[in-house]
Amino acid sequence: MAEQSCLVTNDWVCGEYLRSRGQELTDATVQHLQITAVSVLIGLAVAFPLALLARRGRHFAGPVLGLTTVLYTVPSLAMFSLLLPLFGLSSALVVTGLVLYSLTILVRNILAGLEAVPQEAKEAARGMGYGPARLLWEVELPLALPALMAGLRIVTVSTVALTTVGSLVGKGGLGNLIEDALPSFFKAQVLAASVLCVLLAVAADLLLLGLQRLLTPWTRISGAARASARAGDGSGGPDGLGGAAGPPAPARAKTEAEAV
Repeated sequence: MAEQSCLVTNDWVCGEYLRSRGQELTDATVQHLQITAVSVLIGLAVAFPLALLARRGRHFAGPVLGLTTVLYTVPSLAMFSLLLPLFGLSSALVVTGLVLYSLTILVRNILAGLEAVPQEAKEAARGMGYGPARLLWEVELPLALPALMAGLRIVTVSTVALTTVGSLVGKGGLGNLIEDALPSFFKAQVLAASVLCVLLAVAADLLLLGLQRLLTPWTRISGAARASARAGDGSGGPDGLGGAAGPPAPARAKTEAEAV
């Protein structure tokens, strides 16, 4: 008796499905990537000025942080329903919803990064003749990059997952395949789309981690210097006791500002 096709037996792992539906998987993955990338980039462009506004004082921080938090708590189905009259059943509907969801994390992380810049670094830059704009772009923003990139990584991974919800309006990338397969419980399609979604999230996170390391080389230098100092004074053993941590934080920040 001839062996039955894995599509007929509805197996979870089915090479025949991957071969016969390769183009369908590719199209869904491309749509997923496009929606995710556009949503994250627009979210970052909107979050940055909002974080600068919130930094001006509590009168601005309260409304900005409060509004972005409220938006994050709105269920996706309700969010899409509210946006439907404005955008219709389009990719713009999904992108707008994802942008609104990204704001609470991005605004808070950008704000936290900017507020963590040591005052000594800013004073040193002002003493060198830096104006407000140059101080922001050449001193504060570079020193805030670790916090900003951490927020960007979280938002990107969560957006990859939330993009699947766009299948509610037929614009969910890999989520469309998952939703189409659920009524008939098409195992191979559910598994393939789900695995691809996870792989996209992991790949995006690793890519942003590499970008973060590329943009913040001083964090690696500082870490290597501290490790060298601990090894030099013999206190960096497995017990983790003691150890020199390098120069005080204000001194390091001042050096970084002068280097910029």
